[in-house]
Amino acid sequence: MKEWAQRARKWHRWFALPMFILVPGAAVLKLSGNGSVMNDVPVFDAVQSVLLLLLVLTGGYLYTFRVVNRRKRMRRSAAAIEAGSQSSV
Repeated sequence: MKEWAQRARKWHRWFALPMFILVPGAAVLKLSGNGSVMNDVPVFDAVQSVLLLLLVLTGGYLYTFRVVNRRKRMRRSAAAIEAGSQSSV
């Protein structure tokens, strides 16, 4: 499970780099009023959408992985405290 989180973190970083360039670039092109550039590259929006979807999926996995591990640690520490208090009685 930890290996998947490391891979997802690496993928998330690599997906974030093109998005960091594509999103501001698309915003500038759309707001500049020069729509011919955006019409010439119809794949531009598709690539942006796929990268955004991949960022959401990997980010969601990383967030969920962190929350699940935190709960596991809390349960383990609570069980250890419970076992320690029972053995001292």
